[in-house]
Amino acid sequence: MKTIYIIAPYPRAEAPSQRFRFEQYLDFLESEGFTLHFHPFINEKTWNTIYSEGKVVKKIIGMLGSFLRRWVLLLQLHKADYVFIHREAAQMGPPIFEWIIAKVLRKKYIYDFDDAIWLPNYSESNAKFHSLKAYWKVKYCMKWAHKITAGNAYLADFAKQYNANVQVLPTTIDTEHYHNQTIHYEKEKLVIGWTGSHTTLHYLDELVPVLQQLEKKFDFTFTVISNEAPVFSLKSLQFVKWTKVTEIEELLQFSIGVMPLKEDQWSKGKCGFKALQYMSLGIPSVISPVGVNSEIIANGENGFTPSSLSEWTEALEKLLTDRSLRHKLGMEGQATIEKRYSVHSQKQHYLNLFQ
Repeated sequence: MKTIYIIAPYPRAEAPSQRFRFEQYLDFLESEGFTLHFHPFINEKTWNTIYSEGKVVKKIIGMLGSFLRRWVLLLQLHKADYVFIHREAAQMGPPIFEWIIAKVLRKKYIYDFDDAIWLPNYSESNAKFHSLKAYWKVKYCMKWAHKITAGNAYLADFAKQYNANVQVLPTTIDTEHYHNQTIHYEKEKLVIGWTGSHTTLHYLDELVPVLQQLEKKFDFTFTVISNEAPVFSLKSLQFVKWTKVTEIEELLQFSIGVMPLKEDQWSKGKCGFKALQYMSLGIPSVISPVGVNSEIIANGENGFTPSSLSEWTEALEKLLTDRSLRHKLGMEGQATIEKRYSVHSQKQHYLNLFQ
């Protein structure tokens, strides 16, 4: 029986990056005979404080404990047949643990990532710790890895500068056990919806004028599901606090899903997760044609990819006025997910990593 040691930043079943990159495959790997050991850098107690304002002393104590657990883990890795590292072994400081794993312990680790994590990106609540992130270490984590799995082609191309053994494994949706329902298309009052963390709310700024214009002609609700309430001058605005328990229930209230993005390096590294969530539930999606989004959606076939404010207005107006179009695009989007971005479609690729 082979043993896999999984090294990740966050506790299990908490962070979307982990939940939809690899955690959905853990039960499957166990059913295939692997023994799994999951080791987050941050434990649940620290997770509950790390993204809140203040609490600097608690954050420091939590981080010190995280580093101590990593040193203890190094003493256990001789038992590992495979080591799988998601993003980084430690969220601060140089890549000392990756170096020890690869160069001292001589373990061939698989390195997985799903964002342009070599670029500075941090929340205001943790700005004090920003300088400790050591974004430069990513290229060394890649260089020392046995193989790399990247969330899209843009990320894979970056990784290939440092390692030839790179493959694209898309972020996926569990269409059997979680995203396994379909919205109702006959709702009287339509809902345009967006979901995401407070750190990505700014992407909606450019969409506000479009929604303001549409409010003059149509009666709809604009729902934002997030961990913090937005401040937009919209009469249609409704805020829903995100929780893991109600996530699917709230998404099923959407009639149209939106995902505006700016054309920059960080956005190019994104793996289209919002679009994947919408489409898996049959929600017709309107998303910016940035990065992998252009691969996920073929404009007019399984969604819309507007590139200007006028195109955004046109796409949303079409969907607000045409129920049959909403149904058609929703069904085509759902089929796209099942074929290319479902857990089922990628199981064999994950299994191959450990063979």
